[in-house]
Amino acid sequence: MNAEDPGRIVLLTASHRVAPGLLSWPAWQTLHAADRVHCAERDQPQLPYLREAGVTVTPGVPEAQELVDVCAGGRTVVVLTGGEGNQPLTDGLARLAGSGRVRMPDLELLPGSYDLPGARLLDLVQIMDRIRLECPWTSQKTHEGLAKYAIEEAYELVEAIEDGDREELREELGDVLLQVVFHARIAEEDEDQPFSVDDVAATLVEKLIRRHPHVFGDESAETPEDVHAHWLRTKAIEKQRESVTDGVPLGQPGLALAAKLASRVRTAGLDVPLPGGDGVGYRLLALAVRAQEEGVDPEAALRAAGRAYRDAIRTAEGVG
Repeated sequence: MNAEDPGRIVLLTASHRVAPGLLSWPAWQTLHAADRVHCAERDQPQLPYLREAGVTVTPGVPEAQELVDVCAGGRTVVVLTGGEGNQPLTDGLARLAGSGRVRMPDLELLPGSYDLPGARLLDLVQIMDRIRLECPWTSQKTHEGLAKYAIEEAYELVEAIEDGDREELREELGDVLLQVVFHARIAEEDEDQPFSVDDVAATLVEKLIRRHPHVFGDESAETPEDVHAHWLRTKAIEKQRESVTDGVPLGQPGLALAAKLASRVRTAGLDVPLPGGDGVGYRLLALAVRAQEEGVDPEAALRAAGRAYRDAIRTAEGVG
């Protein structure tokens, strides 16, 4: 070793969202070549796998100055940290470097594992589980008691989309996702038919694969219309419904209901005259059906008109 070489400190991070032991090859090379390996966490999930691989780990992490001294002479010291790093240590090293009085070793941050897409969903499930157990309000909620929030959050998501606000869109998507995770967590407690968020996801995965034979199977689809036809055909086989109206929720907003029924009629190739009547409901039904035939979402169109009306009201009030 070169006595004048200040050595090297490697901060090795490992994501808790990836199975322990699945470290990158550069991480394993560095661990085996290091002169010392430190870890502050006694329950660090990587420790059993490091021992199995023949890597000696020293419990605890020295303070910054001591760590610098250990590296003197060209030694490499690896500090195994969690995904969030070791803030006290890095702050101490930064102070030493800023003092100008210490010859600092090379400092390297080496990610030993990376989060896969969707990894933060694991955090969400864990957080939801803890809140369900410990929060007085959350622990008492039922599917029935939460139902209205699912509707409210869906409407707020639609509003964010129509406003074009990206920050708001991200937040509202999270609120809708929360409803799914919350209901799934409650469902785990059902005595007769429990299921978890993993079961929900598995069912969805199976459905998506089954309804996209042009992606996961041998069928072909050249246009969006072909895809839609595949979807409807597969769905009809799955549900074995007697009528094209089966599965259309009658509790949805009236214009959306009218448009959905008109869409089902048109897709099925049926010729169904509109019911006669002089009331405003029948006139609205006719307008909604006509809008759907013209490719216009009547709910969105009415909301846009409603927004314009709101703006006119605020102008009349002198509100900016």
